[in-house]
Amino acid sequence: MSGDRIEAAFRGKLGTFSLDAAFQAPMRGVTALFGPSGCGKTTLLRCIAGLQRLEGRLSVGGEIWQDGGTFLPPHRRPIGYVFQEASLFAHRSVRGNLLYGFDRAMRGRDGPPAIGFDEVCDLLGLERLIDRSPRHLSGGERQRVSLGRALLSQPRLLLMDEPLSALDAMAKQEILPYFERLHARLALPILLVSHDIAEVERLADRLVLVRGGRVEAEGWINDLLTDPRLPFAGTRGTAAVLSARVLGREAGDGLLRLDLDGQTVLVAAGAVAPGAPVRLRIAAADVSLALDRPSRSTILNVLHARILAIAEAGETEVVVGLGLGGGGGQRLQARITRRSLAALELAAGMDVFAQIKGASLAAAPGAPNLECNEGHPSCAYRPETP
Repeated sequence: MSGDRIEAAFRGKLGTFSLDAAFQAPMRGVTALFGPSGCGKTTLLRCIAGLQRLEGRLSVGGEIWQDGGTFLPPHRRPIGYVFQEASLFAHRSVRGNLLYGFDRAMRGRDGPPAIGFDEVCDLLGLERLIDRSPRHLSGGERQRVSLGRALLSQPRLLLMDEPLSALDAMAKQEILPYFERLHARLALPILLVSHDIAEVERLADRLVLVRGGRVEAEGWINDLLTDPRLPFAGTRGTAAVLSARVLGREAGDGLLRLDLDGQTVLVAAGAVAPGAPVRLRIAAADVSLALDRPSRSTILNVLHARILAIAEAGETEVVVGLGLGGGGGQRLQARITRRSLAALELAAGMDVFAQIKGASLAAAPGAPNLECNEGHPSCAYRPETP
């Protein structure tokens, strides 16, 4: 039913650029519009906001915002928009900037707000900044205030156009946990435009791959990251993002013990409560394969898997697609040499042991609790159905 999702389809020309793109997204979690610069990601976002008018259709949670003769202007669309640069009012304090959006949203509205001022300040760590001028904020702090102002406008949909691209690496690491906290605590659909795959791996549930003004693929993030038909498989940094659950901490060395589709994985990580869902990032280059389970090795994590597919990755290497367990579990990949492929006579359908040389949590503890409606085994999150 369309009430549980966003349906967007736009087509038209802007100068020499042609857009003909359609996708769907759930009414909860982060959907990333990913692709190279100039592929049409921001144009799609502006069409959804009503800032750019092209022929098409837009339905948000069952409400028609654009279709045929219907076109809601931007001011009638309940959206929050976070731009690359935090456009704050220099003459207002942080409090004044936040209340600007809040007061406008609550004007003539009955009942309490969906998200309140104190909640936003707590969510984004703005309490100590509240009386400062924007001129005295760092880049990361300014973007947190911009995000807070967008949230206080009481949006039904949050749009973020490369909100981290203007920040340096240190500022990005400072603000990312706040984005994750937002994701975990608010049942709000977020469309995130990005060309940074590491950012997408850390934040997104679903992925829409945009190329040349068209949607090349869309789906749950790990399905696309591990699809040998898509360009991710050919890149050296390709990785899988899997969902796991914390079992506890090892008493001897403090490693975190995770349940990954019924198999145990050990990682070095900070404090996370037992039972908490986490995102686990495993790079294809950090996975080697064996026909027999190793008995004595420095590699701690060895997972039983089945080969699903083998794709070329340059002149000397291939990417092996794997399904955990008997092949029906979550997917990951191994990047190995053609020589190793031939030596072990690896082929689709074979059972192997994947030796994980490196695994890390892809997001801060307390990752959101989200599952696809289909209960797909390769979704980024797979705890209880909301």
